[in-house]
Amino acid sequence: MMSKFKESRNIKTPDLATSSTSDIVFILLFFFMVTSSMKESMIMVIEKTPEATEVKKLENKSLVSSIHVGVPQPNFQKAFGTMTRIQLNDRFATLEDIRTFIAAERDKLNEVDRNKMTIQLKIDENTKMGVVNDLKQALRQANALKISYSAKKTKAIF
Repeated sequence: MMSKFKESRNIKTPDLATSSTSDIVFILLFFFMVTSSMKESMIMVIEKTPEATEVKKLENKSLVSSIHVGVPQPNFQKAFGTMTRIQLNDRFATLEDIRTFIAAERDKLNEVDRNKMTIQLKIDENTKMGVVNDLKQALRQANALKISYSAKKTKAIF
């Protein structure tokens, strides 16, 4: 019995086309550049943090929201004066704005992580303690009880 189809022994597999590979790589690169975002806010206050010998790094930075406190930088002093100011994200705020800021920051997190949210206070070392106490009271009223203070590490003097 003869078969209709013959097996061809000289079948050659075609070469892999790599001409569009670079296009695909650039498309992926462009996609990730457009969709990713960097959390970078402009610091509008003079912020010389105090020095400390016992410093611990924060573990999960995605659960951290920062509040900056200090005198406005020279380029902002004409508009905002030279009194100590509170900066929330990219704007100056008052103590009354703390509650809405905390609520907005909590809403950005997953429901599971909301109780793990930490507020990092980056306070200039020349800031009066009354401002810090008022800020802590506003955070307490907003139920933001997990607070971290930012400091530079120095060597122990012992």
